[in-house]
Amino acid sequence: MLERTVLDFASSADGGRLSILIFHRVLTEPDPLFPEEMDRRQFDLVTSWIASWFNVIPLDEAVIHLAHGTLPPRAACITFDDGYADNLLNALPILNKRGLPATFFIATGFLDGGLMWNDALIESIRGSAADEIDAGWLGLGTLGLAGLGDRRAAVDCLIPAIKHLPSDERDQAVARIVEACHAALPSDLMLTTSQLRLMRASGATIGAHTCDHPILSRLELDDARRQIGDSRDQLEAILGERVGLFAYPNGKPVDDYLPEHATLVKSLGFDAAVSTAWGYNTRSTDPHQLRRFTPWARTKTRYGFQMVRNLL
Repeated sequence: MLERTVLDFASSADGGRLSILIFHRVLTEPDPLFPEEMDRRQFDLVTSWIASWFNVIPLDEAVIHLAHGTLPPRAACITFDDGYADNLLNALPILNKRGLPATFFIATGFLDGGLMWNDALIESIRGSAADEIDAGWLGLGTLGLAGLGDRRAAVDCLIPAIKHLPSDERDQAVARIVEACHAALPSDLMLTTSQLRLMRASGATIGAHTCDHPILSRLELDDARRQIGDSRDQLEAILGERVGLFAYPNGKPVDDYLPEHATLVKSLGFDAAVSTAWGYNTRSTDPHQLRRFTPWARTKTRYGFQMVRNLL
């Protein structure tokens, strides 16, 4: 009751405050390489806390309530980015068990066996047969891969070194690492088209997330328009219905997308779009630059404290 009382107070200012939570993956079991990643057991715990504290509503409905100042108390939305298969296999059954609606933003270029560049890098390092790789061409020298800690350290060095390269250079860099590691890459990390349809039939809301998950701020505006519009069109063709929500890849304002991209998203007819800027949303928030925040704490007390602090 104490948490609900505090959240009532924190969320009632400005005519109502909307929290939007962001997730990516829900693993079947904890990952030794990334033990902090969300797994099924932890997600079950987290959603039990969320269900007890918040009035969770679909994002498309929340956008309407936000505009009219009619949000329920302790309003919150749940969102997922990218389109991982474990969203259907692990997350959605838990969400449905608790009666929690969620929106899943899909990067359409990775449906049916695709692999995002960061996952290709991670899985190469994870499964590498080599004890070290040469990353001198990235200014990182030789990276050891002898133990689990070495492999995690290598990933933590490589991802930021590659992340903001132009798309072609980034893909070439990842291909070079994949070749050096001689590892088999998975083909089932992302949703298939049939799984996406099943997800929608199971009650999930689907939003667009570009085709290839580029950093929009690094693209010409016409290329950004194609990435955003084509992903929406592909989803509408698959699902046979309108798709009105969008999520910016990576999503950090200025670094990952610019004000002109928010204007572009609006001009393409999207009802709303979400970023990864921390914070809450009020009636005055730009609906095409909604903020999202997810606590990283793994205990109920600290998780609740971080949610309250974000609202304040």
